[in-house]
Amino acid sequence: MSKPFIHLSDLDRTGTWIKYRNGLCDSCVASCCTMPVEVKLGDLVRMGVVEAFEAEHVPAKEIAKRLSKARIIGQFNFKQSIFTLARRANGDCLYLDAQTRRCTIYEQRPNTCRNHPRIGPRPGFCAYRTRT
Repeated sequence: MSKPFIHLSDLDRTGTWIKYRNGLCDSCVASCCTMPVEVKLGDLVRMGVVEAFEAEHVPAKEIAKRLSKARIIGQFNFKQSIFTLARRANGDCLYLDAQTRRCTIYEQRPNTCRNHPRIGPRPGFCAYRTRT
């Protein structure tokens, strides 16, 4: 009896990542959902954590303070108005279901997630890790 194939990419070493193909996510532990996620104001509106009115009338710095206090964002780049989503203590995205390893806001997910792995640290490749 042969052992099942197990692949363990290292998030910090993109050379260990594998070429993305359709269906790969079905057997992955959602490694990409442990990477920092940069989002813009429009993403936060789509995600439902910022109201459209607030996005248009409140300075991004003030929104960042509120979201930081609520532990929705971990960082804010004032110069570029880019927010980085907060993560759980284990590194998981706040919106990743711990049991199913699936996104709980998939239809509203940020553009960073929508465009992965087409863009990112190694376009066309992902940090695939086999479910055990």
